[in-house]
Amino acid sequence: MTRQISLDKQLPDQGAAAGRPSGLRGHPWLTLFAVALGVMMVTLDGTIVAVANPAITDELHASLAQVQWITNGYLLALAVSLITAGKLGDRFGHRQTFLIGIAGFAASSAAIGLSSSVEFVIGFRVAQGVFGALLMPAALGLLRATFPAEKLNMAIGIWSMVIGASTAGGPIVGGLLVEHVNWQSVFFINVPVGVIALGFGLFILLDHRAENAPRSFDVVGILLLSAAMFSLIWSLIKASEWGWGDSKTLLFLAGSLICFALFAFWETRVAEPLVPLGMFRSLPLSAGVVLMVLMAFAFMGGLFFVTFYLQNVHGMSPVDSGLHLLPLTGMMIVGSPLAGLAITKIGPRLPLIAGMVATAVACFGMSRLTPDTGTVTMSVWFGLMGLGLAPVMVGATEVIVGNAPLEISGVAGGLQQAAMQVGGSLGTAVLGAVMANEVSSSFADKWSAARLPPLTPEQAEQAAGAVTVGAAPVPEGAPEALARAITSVAHDTFVSGMHTAFVVAGCVAVVAAVVAGFTRRGENAAAGAGAAHI
Repeated sequence: MTRQISLDKQLPDQGAAAGRPSGLRGHPWLTLFAVALGVMMVTLDGTIVAVANPAITDELHASLAQVQWITNGYLLALAVSLITAGKLGDRFGHRQTFLIGIAGFAASSAAIGLSSSVEFVIGFRVAQGVFGALLMPAALGLLRATFPAEKLNMAIGIWSMVIGASTAGGPIVGGLLVEHVNWQSVFFINVPVGVIALGFGLFILLDHRAENAPRSFDVVGILLLSAAMFSLIWSLIKASEWGWGDSKTLLFLAGSLICFALFAFWETRVAEPLVPLGMFRSLPLSAGVVLMVLMAFAFMGGLFFVTFYLQNVHGMSPVDSGLHLLPLTGMMIVGSPLAGLAITKIGPRLPLIAGMVATAVACFGMSRLTPDTGTVTMSVWFGLMGLGLAPVMVGATEVIVGNAPLEISGVAGGLQQAAMQVGGSLGTAVLGAVMANEVSSSFADKWSAARLPPLTPEQAEQAAGAVTVGAAPVPEGAPEALARAITSVAHDTFVSGMHTAFVVAGCVAVVAAVVAGFTRRGENAAAGAGAAHI
């Protein structure tokens, strides 16, 4: 059973008034602004760096594997650390954890900009992921403890708006910085933002801690969960390179399952578990976690192909492709606060179902894109996806965090973010496999049907690899007519694969809409608001 926790009772060292705002300190809307600054840095860095990778490759003479680690190291560290970081916030206070995360993220960003070798860049990117994991669950924990129940959904809506805007805006900001300044500026920009967020947070944020907050650490649980998450995310990242049937992929997947099983067994034996498994007796909370995984699968997996479609099929620059995604970003920005209001009035179930239905329709619509589709048609589907995602980002977050007891709100916040990371990695890996399978099965036939020169097995493999990301394998110096024919075959094959991938994503979104039917308003949402005044 879940427990109602009142912040009127504090730990002995907090003082009777520790949970109540004094002047501007602890003011809910100023707290939201402070945490939004920190969250913006983390989510922006999830997409902004991809634009800088070519410049980093040229200047630091990095290999393809090293460049991949610049992104993978960050995502791995973030995913592996999220739940443990949430537990740290529950134990020591979300204010302290958030501020350490801000300071560490800004410092590691500066270190990357000053790095003279790709090895240092990778190492500090891992550090960025760890510090980002510290502040993300803490941000949700602070919002949960600060806002009263009737205002919490609006706050989460604005928080989700910041995540959506900064994620989609990463390629635009990154492209402008790399084009007009240098690749180091992509990381240096975090320093002034971090300084502002840190100063504002020190002055504004108020620490709220439940009376029965955890007092010890489940070290064995942390090690088992970290090993399980690492093995899972790593296998998903490498599956496209190794192959889903490869022994290495299967070994890491099996290792992940074993570690998860051992973790679940251990959690039933330890006095203060890292993740109290009893929280999953809440059907709405469990449904919220599954919903977040499925939503991220459809959204992040689908968006992965949209960027290749815009840049390699339509020939857009990273900045232009980012601008073409503004309908998606704009609808998330507009829709998230409105979704918060709707969820407050009628509960999360109907908005979540409607959001996933809209996302499914958008996925099926994007499966009909062709190499010649115009901007208006693309914008309609991008905008519908953004409109559908807005209530899901807000509602699923409220369902997970609001249905968890206050003393483990950090763990719940880490769980929400981890579910999103796992879903995004799973979507990218699975839809990538769908794309690769479609390309391998149809590329040779389309090539022959176009009466193009025969390819050796090695040439065919290399050409198919380029086509899976929408690139046309045109040989250097090829005549214009031949180049046009090869480009037409490559783009037709890629779009055919993208069609199948988006149909799969749409079906996943339909399943998510069914799962959304099991959600309901957070039973413990009011527990964190006892000290807040708006």
